[in-house]
Amino acid sequence: MAVGTVLVTGGTGYIGSFTTLALLENGYDVVIVDNLYNSSKVALDRIELICGKRPAFHQADITDEAALDAVFAQHPEIDSVIHFAALKAVGESGEIPLEYYRVNVGGSISLLRCMEKHNVSNIVFSSSATVYGDATRVPNMIPIPEHCPIGPTNTYGRTKVMIENVITDHVEAQRRNNQKAGKPYEQWNGALLRYFNPCGAHPSGIMGEDPQGVPYNLLPLLGKVATGEREKLLVFGDDYASKDGTAIRDYIHVLDLASGHLAALNYLREHKPGVKAWNLGSGRGSTVFEMIKAFSKVVGRDLPYQVVERRHGDVLDLTAHPALANKELNWKTQLTLEDACADLWRWVKNNPKGYRQDPPAELLEALKANKA
Repeated sequence: MAVGTVLVTGGTGYIGSFTTLALLENGYDVVIVDNLYNSSKVALDRIELICGKRPAFHQADITDEAALDAVFAQHPEIDSVIHFAALKAVGESGEIPLEYYRVNVGGSISLLRCMEKHNVSNIVFSSSATVYGDATRVPNMIPIPEHCPIGPTNTYGRTKVMIENVITDHVEAQRRNNQKAGKPYEQWNGALLRYFNPCGAHPSGIMGEDPQGVPYNLLPLLGKVATGEREKLLVFGDDYASKDGTAIRDYIHVLDLASGHLAALNYLREHKPGVKAWNLGSGRGSTVFEMIKAFSKVVGRDLPYQVVERRHGDVLDLTAHPALANKELNWKTQLTLEDACADLWRWVKNNPKGYRQDPPAELLEALKANKA
């Protein structure tokens, strides 16, 4: 018997696929909905290769309420949702804001309407540290705790704040309405997970981040520089008030991040807290230059970069204070920045075409040997 059945929106994407893997490895059944806009169905094969189980998959768009409704109807066993599906590039969000609000906010509302209709009452939401905006504007807020005032500086962050508010209002209304009607109400819960920069890949080297088109995040970009696919890395600004002038971020290994989603879901099911926000991060900030150095070390040579002007909406420091998640979810990061760099390099070096190629035979043999 499965522990439960989870609908994972955006489940073939980077964090979604690793969270699906963690759920399957911990006794859950998984149904994925993804429109494959920025991901590949091959992720399903890699999940199955690693854990021996395959999630159910439906190609559907989060904004298509009828298609979502059909998935819920086909899988009445779904009892919880982990919601990743979204557009996620800070820079692009400032160029096409309406599309970001349509997909991120509109899609989340479609999802919540379907959940209500099918009486699915737990949602874990993939939010973002961008909801805090520039936390250096408030004294003593670095590393950033959950009570830091919300104040996003870009459209992407504003969509995440709106969705947090929509989920909060929805869950609280369901609890109130059911309580008034004398019905059970504690089953309605939401987790808002605010995190920082996911990175790394599966240590087997057969599963990782495979963005379609140009990646927006530092480590996958460094990976492309290392394989020669890109000439150099662009560093956006070296005039920040940090030790080397570059922006500070909290990098978290994707395996740790996936286990954080699992821990949050288990907490909702067990403790029924209503809506709660948790930061998932390491609590250790690294500058862009430190990251370039750490990845160059793993690759074995210096990677070329060029400093250009700051990006619109970027802030100095996004480092998490993860004490609340450490305590309440009994979760903390286990893997280091060095682990993330080594795992990413193993993935990129062996799979330069990502999921558009077969994984090398020796990696598959090693995976089999490890299982045995």
